[in-house]
Amino acid sequence: MASRFIFFLIVLLPFFACQTGTKQADEKADGLTPPASSTAIAKDPVYVKGLALVGKSDCLTCHKIDDKLIGPSYKEIANKYAGAPNDVVTALARTIIQGGSGNWGNVPMTPHPSISQEDAETMVRYILTLN
Repeated sequence: MASRFIFFLIVLLPFFACQTGTKQADEKADGLTPPASSTAIAKDPVYVKGLALVGKSDCLTCHKIDDKLIGPSYKEIANKYAGAPNDVVTALARTIIQGGSGNWGNVPMTPHPSISQEDAETMVRYILTLN
């Protein structure tokens, strides 16, 4: 009887061990989870709303936080426009809506006409918090 218990324990233990890390790995894999050191920024309403807007759009098809994919990484954008005045935020939001090319290479950015100017500006402000 004890040998059956030990057998099932040995068989099932790895299964349960694998399941406990799945949620955490999924959260990190989405590319949106902030690092532990930036939990204070994660409470910023601009960050929270911008993160939600980016998450429900198709932005992550071409952009990642840390790595260049098709378009520049969000951190590259944030570093380039760090401390930018509001007119730059407005212009970047227009680029999200209308699309554009030439600023980051030859691949044009797809236009997103269904995103409002206000939401696009919130998305830009979120990206600028990542520097």
